[in-house]
Amino acid sequence: MSTPKIAGLKPIKIETEKGKDFYWCSCGLSQNQPYCDGSHSVTDLTPLCVTPEESGRAFLCTCKQTKNPPYCDGTHSQFRDK
Repeated sequence: MSTPKIAGLKPIKIETEKGKDFYWCSCGLSQNQPYCDGSHSVTDLTPLCVTPEESGRAFLCTCKQTKNPPYCDGTHSQFRDK
């Protein structure tokens, strides 16, 4: 299995819309972070389809190491200052 590229070291804040799907980039290669742009085609990783249950603010992971994809869980802090 491919290892995701760390695309960033801080989450990206988005506004979600209840019931409106979006595809979170799980490979870290997308030029349209945090959303998929198809760059995963050179990996064995696939984007995560997310359908929010309510509208509101969400913080999406860009380090791609979260244990709660697509949401940031603070894992990026272990990569700072290295």
